[in-house]
Amino acid sequence: MDAFSVSIVNALAEPQMKWPKRILVAGVYAFFQFIMPMIGWLCVHTIAQAFAVFQKFIPWIALALLAYIGAKMIVESLRGQSEECKACQKRDCQNCASNPAKPLALATLLLQGVATSIDALSVGFTTAGYGLAMAAAACLIIAAVTFAICLTGLLIGKAASKKLSSRAQIAGGAILIFIGLEIFVRGIFF
Repeated sequence: MDAFSVSIVNALAEPQMKWPKRILVAGVYAFFQFIMPMIGWLCVHTIAQAFAVFQKFIPWIALALLAYIGAKMIVESLRGQSEECKACQKRDCQNCASNPAKPLALATLLLQGVATSIDALSVGFTTAGYGLAMAAAACLIIAAVTFAICLTGLLIGKAASKKLSSRAQIAGGAILIFIGLEIFVRGIFF
């Protein structure tokens, strides 16, 4: 669900995203949702003691990454608009056309992939009783579902961006920060 929400945010920020990039975005999230539980499974079978110490930092890492990306998105959105564009709020305005949304960078996409899937490391613990083939099959199912859900999120975000207009990036940044807080609270208190 975190990857789904961030997919919506990415489409809000970049509503003109083409299909190849949508496939890339969904694929990156699916990859991380596959690899993180596999790493967790591997840790249980190799270095479980060392990983147990790291596990308590997972909510902090997710919060820091998503808060950074969300705040950066908000700041860039506020800096990128002239006063005329802030007052105008029209999607097809000639003045606003000079300030298009900044495309999603690969580095940002990878950070989002890690941040939204880092808590999936603990899923590897639940598959510890599985053999390698069973664990990989479970992780492939997770990846396939993530891919489909993220493509859906990108389509929902594109549709919502038309309604939110120039406030889409600000809303997206706020959502990322909220997701980071949600992961943090869930990891610390539950």
